[in-house]
Amino acid sequence: MSDSLKDTIASLPDSPGIYRYYNREDVLIYVGKAKSLKKRVSSYFNKQAQYNRKTEKLVSEIVRIEFTITNTEFDALLLENNFIKQNQPKYNILLKDDKTFPYLCILKERYPRIIYTRKYIPKQGEYFGPFSSVASMKAVLELVRQLYSIRTCNLLLSKENVEQKKFKVCLEFHIGNCKGPCEGLQDEVEYLADIAQARNILKGNLSQVEEAFNQRMQAAAQAMEFEKAALYKHKLDLVEKFQSKSLVVNRKLTDIDVVTITSSDTAAFVNYMQVKEGAIIFSKNLQIKKKLDEADEDILSLVVYQHYSYC
Repeated sequence: MSDSLKDTIASLPDSPGIYRYYNREDVLIYVGKAKSLKKRVSSYFNKQAQYNRKTEKLVSEIVRIEFTITNTEFDALLLENNFIKQNQPKYNILLKDDKTFPYLCILKERYPRIIYTRKYIPKQGEYFGPFSSVASMKAVLELVRQLYSIRTCNLLLSKENVEQKKFKVCLEFHIGNCKGPCEGLQDEVEYLADIAQARNILKGNLSQVEEAFNQRMQAAAQAMEFEKAALYKHKLDLVEKFQSKSLVVNRKLTDIDVVTITSSDTAAFVNYMQVKEGAIIFSKNLQIKKKLDEADEDILSLVVYQHYSYC
């Protein structure tokens, strides 16, 4: 070990922060976080420490160390993540983000559409997901379209265009899937009310949707509008059928995220599940190739932070 490395290690504080290792070409090769910078960095150069070959190779390449002190260990996690994403050091685990997974998006437009996309552009609208598969995403979208009259066309339904009668209703109107907002046949307030209920489905809040249809069914029955009551009963059945297809865990569990990990010497396997109203509504598995002898808790902290940073 060089004298400059010894001096740097001796000057390290017993504080949380991140440390950065550089090689002879002054290239950043590893970033780590620590509750105690002094204890963590010193452990790499402890002759009695038992490391695997990859870690030994890392240590052999270190010629310079930089560090940054943070207020808390959590602050160190955030800073570590930023350095990894910006520099992609060769000895750090690099997680791919979820932008290749499918999303559903409520577009920011008059008479909003709900579309399927793999591109995450926050300014475009309100995103829900990512979904673990196209099939699960399509099932949710199909339920929304069965329950509510959400338009599927890409017409620019500005107030001026509708008032000037620039558009004509399409087949979707004639088969009952759309109420014709393009010709001003559907009130915008009514349409946005349907979007608000659709948002509950996309969030997994199915009990609120069931309650809304149940109230409408009861009101229609009391007013002796039996055809309308039967329609709401049909929609209520659709929601219950959809919910029954979800894997029920425990209805007392209302809103919980579950993350588990198992690992070997070379890889880690992380499973993430989202539970809403007692049912698993989303699940995702990650296989992570280890680059050093990373501890499970270090891998989990990175996975969890990156997952929620895209949600």
